[in-house]
Amino acid sequence: MPYIEDSARWARAYYDFAVDGGAQGTIALRGDKIPQGAIITEALLHVDTVPTSGGAATIGIGSEGATDLQSAAAISGAPWSSAGAKRLTMTATSAPIKTTAARSISAVVGTADLTGGKFSVLVRYLELAS
Repeated sequence: MPYIEDSARWARAYYDFAVDGGAQGTIALRGDKIPQGAIITEALLHVDTVPTSGGAATIGIGSEGATDLQSAAAISGAPWSSAGAKRLTMTATSAPIKTTAARSISAVVGTADLTGGKFSVLVRYLELAS
């Protein structure tokens, strides 16, 4: 029977327009991967520099699915429109997500390209021992 090994762990991933660009589509963020079989329990965001765009860009954040950690949201609104720490739409009260393979954390840029911005994503997960 599986049991929880150790305690919760955190994966950290980073986006910086100067390094990662901002074209529409999926951008694999730099940083940790979430291991196969992990159970994701919540996700946090720290906006260092508010994302900018020449249009009405949206950003979603995902791991197992394209936007399972943060639904696509306009950069003109929450959680993107101000600097600081935020909760993403995947919270401790959301249904947990189990990874089927080792996963990177990704940003999904939609509607328009980004022209600036810098943020970090923190994902809390548990690993089951076999």
